[in-house]
Amino acid sequence: MIYLCPLEAHIRDLLAADGATYGLYFLDLESGHSISIDGDLPLPQASTVKVPIVLYLNHLVARGKAKWDDRMAYQAATDYRTGAGALQYSAREGDTYSLRVLSNLAITISDNVAKAMLVRHLGRENIKAFMVGLGATSPNLNGEEPTTARDMAIYLQAVLRLAQKYPDLGGRMLDDLSHTIWHIGLPGELPPQLQIAHKEGNITGVANDVGIVFSPHPYILCILSQGQPDADQGFRKIARLSRLVYEYQEGKLRRE
Repeated sequence: MIYLCPLEAHIRDLLAADGATYGLYFLDLESGHSISIDGDLPLPQASTVKVPIVLYLNHLVARGKAKWDDRMAYQAATDYRTGAGALQYSAREGDTYSLRVLSNLAITISDNVAKAMLVRHLGRENIKAFMVGLGATSPNLNGEEPTTARDMAIYLQAVLRLAQKYPDLGGRMLDDLSHTIWHIGLPGELPPQLQIAHKEGNITGVANDVGIVFSPHPYILCILSQGQPDADQGFRKIARLSRLVYEYQEGKLRRE
């Protein structure tokens, strides 16, 4: 098989080293060059789904259709979720939260209650229509449902466009994505001072991380996986793949 660049060959070799299933999409933001290795393969999205949900809210705010100070009340019957987050322990029936707080919690600590509240407030069909409008092929909102690595790259490109058109809004979302409490996948083996706006997600057998790496030669890298024996092992693999891409972008592999 002939590869377009050495990076693809290195990635394929590393992906073949275990029995998990991967979907990967890489986009060089300077040249537009991309690599898709099963980038259109539907795989469980886990908490990466929170990126397009919060992105949709930002678009509503930009258009004056919503305000960050708008508040909504917690309803246990519809909003309670276990898993990641703090609101499952602290929210009481009728407590109100601003949309800004909910969007921040959904990204920075991957709060599942915050995500459920946002979906209820924004409307499932509205969010899915937004995802389709961006070009997504798997517009699902449950973490167990599939997305694709290419779809996630589409959302991240939209985040960058938001930041270009609305620097305050887009910059705030990029800042939230750059300061998540889980920082072990894409950033795991990269220089600690490097800005990486990303969203991790994991459920049983699944470890995902999708993000924008603001290196001197910036790029988007989305890695989804299924069939992982445990999440830690999956994220270690993502970290190795991320380092491989970073070193290629910085020229260490270009000479091979």
